[in-house]
Amino acid sequence: MPRRKQARHVTMKDIRSILRLTFEQGLSVRAVSDRLKLSKTTVATYLLRARESGLACWPLPAGSNEDTIIARALFQRAGRPRRDDCEPNWAHIATELKRKGVTLTLLWQEYRANHPDGYGYTWFCGQFRAFQKRTSASFRNRHEAGAVMQTDYAGHTVPITDPGTGEVHKAQIFVAILGASSYTFVWASLSQKLPDWIEAQCRALAFFEGVPKAIVCDNLKSGVIKPLWFEPTVNPTFEAMAEHYDTTVLPTRPRKPRDKGKVEGAVLIVERWILARLRNQCFFSIDTLNVAIASLLNDLNNRPMRHIGKSRHEVFEQIEKAALGPLPDQPFEYAEWKRAKVHPDYHVEVDHCFYSVPHNLIGRMVDVRLTHRMVEIFHQHQRVTLHTRRGQRGGHTTVREHMPKAHQRHAGMTPEGLIHRAAKTGYHTAALVDRLMRERPHPEQGYRSALGILSLNRKYGPERLEAACDRALSNNTVNYSSVRSILSSGLDKMADPPAPPKPAPAHDNIRGRAYYQ
Repeated sequence: MPRRKQARHVTMKDIRSILRLTFEQGLSVRAVSDRLKLSKTTVATYLLRARESGLACWPLPAGSNEDTIIARALFQRAGRPRRDDCEPNWAHIATELKRKGVTLTLLWQEYRANHPDGYGYTWFCGQFRAFQKRTSASFRNRHEAGAVMQTDYAGHTVPITDPGTGEVHKAQIFVAILGASSYTFVWASLSQKLPDWIEAQCRALAFFEGVPKAIVCDNLKSGVIKPLWFEPTVNPTFEAMAEHYDTTVLPTRPRKPRDKGKVEGAVLIVERWILARLRNQCFFSIDTLNVAIASLLNDLNNRPMRHIGKSRHEVFEQIEKAALGPLPDQPFEYAEWKRAKVHPDYHVEVDHCFYSVPHNLIGRMVDVRLTHRMVEIFHQHQRVTLHTRRGQRGGHTTVREHMPKAHQRHAGMTPEGLIHRAAKTGYHTAALVDRLMRERPHPEQGYRSALGILSLNRKYGPERLEAACDRALSNNTVNYSSVRSILSSGLDKMADPPAPPKPAPAHDNIRGRAYYQ
């Protein structure tokens, strides 16, 4: 079937030619149509409008603007008000549209209420969009070589199936582009959280083999804490990464995608030239997906750009690679920063684990830097301690030097250690301490009693303490109060009273006392 020819747009010159050929030369509608390459319906329509408006003549009245007369006569519909009479105040419309709950439909209804014969809704919307374009001109930013790297996540995701469970994860697609050469980097990760965000940024800089002067990014929650208009607050880890690479982070303004228009366009290209080609493939790991992306990315960067005639890689090698700053000797080590308050037991809680700090910081706020293996704690920008990060939740990591002097004496205390200390005084002292530990529901409950008994050694000496413990064991009064009472009253110095005579055993051959009465 032959393709239908698209109709040509009718210009003001065509309308003048229709009037001239018809009313001056007397040509028919068919002849005018053939000469101007317009349809007969179009020619007949404009001739009908001309006769209805009184313009069935040529030339037009002298001293007048032909285009103005034709426009007013042929395009002024019956019943349509004059433009000057009911033209809306577009600036006021734009202001009202910013108010909460106000829509363009509501504003048009209010306009028609004041102008019942005014313009229709379609014209109203079209004219307002034209006003917006006139008042919000686009700024064409020409980036210098090595000046900026723009980064963002694509809206499309790629499914990854876990071969063990069958669970499907949506891989996030990170896109970075250099401003001057449009050299592009793409990386897939399992999430948009801070660790993946930092890793993607570092991989992009390694891919470009250099560092730009600034990184322009979206107001992603992982990277920007407070997306303020003039002074956004960047995540400390993201800021530390920028310091490590000697660059600057410049978040875009909220709801202003044109601030990073370069990467917005790159995202569309990546979705069409890379993600669309992977739509029918099934991936079982993030690594296999990145291998497939790398192959298509190489093709994208080496394909000639239509308006330049060179590929992105060629432009990058020619003008931008030399303008990038050098990479540091070591890649950035990911770390998270947190604020914590020192507990009364001179520990801070980090990810459900407890790490000690010097006891003089109790009640103070400290900054905690978490890497994969280490925990660094800072106070007023000075590092006060360093711990190895615990692999399991719960538990305490305590440095003896962080304790007060009184606590250091009890650090590392065990029942065996206390019994060993008591044995230096004597056998009965060790036996009494041993019973203190065994007769408590928990050995720790006997620590204080045992320490109290051992402290009596300084006042009364080891001989008296040993004798007092022996007497306490004989009386079955195994506690600190009993031992102290024995020592204070001097009972440890007294000999034990003679044991009462044992009664004669009952036997058939023994008559007993009652026989002689």
